Amino acid sequence: MYQSSEFDYKKYLQLISKKKYLFISMALVIMTGVVIVSYLLPERYEAKSTVFVEKSVISELLKGISLSPSYEEKTRVLTYSMKSRALLLKVINDLGMNVTMQNRGQMENMVKEFQDNTDIKLNDKEGLFTITYTNKNPRLARDYVNALVHRYIEENITSKREESSGANTILADQIKSIKAKLEESEARADNYKRDNSGLLAQNDVALTAEIGDAQQKINDIDAKRRQLESQLSLAKKNSPLKAKLDELQKKQHELSLIYTDNHPEVIETKNEIASIREQMKSGGSRSEQGAAPSLEVEKIALELNSLRDNANIQRRFIATKQAQLRSIPAVRSGLDELERDKNSQKLLYEQLVTRYGQSEVSKHIDVQGKATDFRIVDPAILPIRPIAPVRVKIILFGIAGGVLASFCLLVLMDTLDRSVRNVESLRSLGVQVLAVVPTIENPAELLALRKRDYWFYSIAALCFMLILATIPIELMRHQPTTLSVLSAFIRI
Repeated sequence: MYQSSEFDYKKYLQLISKKKYLFISMALVIMTGVVIVSYLLPERYEAKSTVFVEKSVISELLKGISLSPSYEEKTRVLTYSMKSRALLLKVINDLGMNVTMQNRGQMENMVKEFQDNTDIKLNDKEGLFTITYTNKNPRLARDYVNALVHRYIEENITSKREESSGANTILADQIKSIKAKLEESEARADNYKRDNSGLLAQNDVALTAEIGDAQQKINDIDAKRRQLESQLSLAKKNSPLKAKLDELQKKQHELSLIYTDNHPEVIETKNEIASIREQMKSGGSRSEQGAAPSLEVEKIALELNSLRDNANIQRRFIATKQAQLRSIPAVRSGLDELERDKNSQKLLYEQLVTRYGQSEVSKHIDVQGKATDFRIVDPAILPIRPIAPVRVKIILFGIAGGVLASFCLLVLMDTLDRSVRNVESLRSLGVQVLAVVPTIENPAELLALRKRDYWFYSIAALCFMLILATIPIELMRHQPTTLSVLSAFIRI
C-alpha cells in the first residue's frame, strides 16, 4: 500500500514536470483573471451611526405621572419605522435626490435599494442601536445615515407632541361628557332618595316587630270581643222584659186550655205579649223597671263596636306595613342600581382626570424637549476604506484556486489521454517489447531548452510577483496609518 501511494505521488510530480508550461501558464492566467475581476468589482462603502436610547431622568422621576412609552416599546418598532417607506421618502427629499427622479418607478427602486442596504442592529443590554448603510458612493452613504437618524429623531419627537396634544383634546372632551353624565346620575339618585325617603328610612326588623305588635293587639281585641259577646248574650237573657214575656206566654198557654181565642182575657194577654216583643225589638222599655238592663246592653254593644273599629284599624295598619315591607327590597334595589351607575361614572371621571393630568405633564415635557430619549453617540463619518470587495482575500483565494484548478485540469487531461506513454503501458496491452532505445541528448538542444525554461520561469515569476504585489498595495491603500509610517521610514 505504501509503494502504491509513493508511486502515485511521483506520478503526479512527473505529470506536473512534463506539463510544466501548461500548468504554470494556466495557474497564472486564472490568478491574473481573478485579480482583474477583483478590480472590476465596484467598491462599496459602509457608513455607520450609533444611537443611544436614554432612560430619561425626568421620565424616571415622573414615572406613573406622565405617559411615555417604555424602552421595549420603542425598540420593538424601531426597525420597522426607520425603514418605512414614508420616512425614507422624507430622507430622499432632505438629500435633494427626488429632483433627479424622472418617474415613480425610479423613486420606488431607490426606496427599495435603501431598504435592502440599510441594516439596523439592536443591543438591548447596552440600550444602543446602530444604523449601517452600504453604497458605491461614500458621501451618499454618510449623508443618508445622518439624514435618516436625524429625521427619525425629529419625526419621533413630532409624533409624540402630536399624540400628546391629541390625547389632551380627546381626554378633555371625554371629561366634559362624563362629568355631565355623573351630574345626571347624582341628580337621579338624589331625587329617588327624596321620593322614597319614608321607605328607605324603614327597618325590616322594626316593621316586622310593628306588624307583630299589631297582630297581638288584634288577638287581644278578639279575646275581649268574645268576652263582651258572652256578657251581651247573658244580659239579654236576664232582661225584665224577657221574664215578663215568659210569664205572659205561660199565662196564654194556661188560658188557651180554658178559653177560646176570642175570650177577652186571652186577647188581652196576646196584646201584652205583642207589646213586650215590640219593646224588645226596639231595644228598650218605657217603664222604669227595664231602664237599667237596656243601658247595660247598649254599653256592651258600644264596646263591641269600638273593639271592631280598633281591630279594623290594626288590620289596615298591618296591611300598610306589609305593603311597605314588600316594597322596601325593590326600592333599595333601585337605589343600589342608581348608586352603582353613579359610582361607575365617578370612577371613570376620576380616572380620566388623572390621565388628563398625566397627559398634561407629558405634553409639557415634549414641548420643552425634555423627553428626547435618543442621543447620537457616533454620527456617520465619510468612509475611507470600502468594505467590499475584499481584494486581498479574493487574490489569496485566486492564487490558491489557480494552482488547484490548473492541477485538476492536468489530471483531467491525463485521465482522458489514452496514448501509450511508457513501456509498462505497452506491455499491459500484450505487446512484446524486444528492446528500449534510450533518448539521445543533444547538448545544443539541452542548452536551448534551459534558456527557454529560464525565460519562461523568469516571466512566470515576474507575473506571480506582480500578482503578489497587489496584496501589500491593497493593504497600504486602505490603511493610511501604515502607509504614513512606511513613508516616514523610507524618508529616514
